[in-house]
Amino acid sequence: MGDHAAFFYGTLMAREVLYRVIYGKSNITEYHPAFARSKLLTIQDAILHNYCRHHVRHAEYPGMIPEKGHSVRGTYVTGLTDYDFFRLDWFEGSEYTMRKVRPKLLENGVETQEVEAETYMFKYPHKLEKGVWDYEDFRKNKIHHWADDSSAYDGKSISS
Repeated sequence: MGDHAAFFYGTLMAREVLYRVIYGKSNITEYHPAFARSKLLTIQDAILHNYCRHHVRHAEYPGMIPEKGHSVRGTYVTGLTDYDFFRLDWFEGSEYTMRKVRPKLLENGVETQEVEAETYMFKYPHKLEKGVWDYEDFRKNKIHHWADDSSAYDGKSISS
């Protein structure tokens, strides 16, 4: 099992997108080589205070930056491996930098334990729109661009 934790606040909140990036396929069945590993991930709702996620201009994904008085709901994922982060770094690309943050876990919408996690912070605030990125709109209208079984994230273009 991996010993890394991450806070995801955008497209990677969708299990289908996360699986596609780290395992190369959106749907992991019991016949997929990564099935056992996928069962070791824990995914919990979380919130990060004093940050805001905005639309990246001309894109379907968000960028998160520090912003007092705002909060970002996301997912806290544990059990990630070094290789998972290698693939996640490749997916996120040069627009993001890894930072440690301290989100709070949510249980039935109530804040509980504060945890430590890595997150991908957007490096270019001037490329962000003023509006807040909407996860539900992404799930409803755009996820089909991100979670399918094409070879876009199969790892063949990643050299380790």
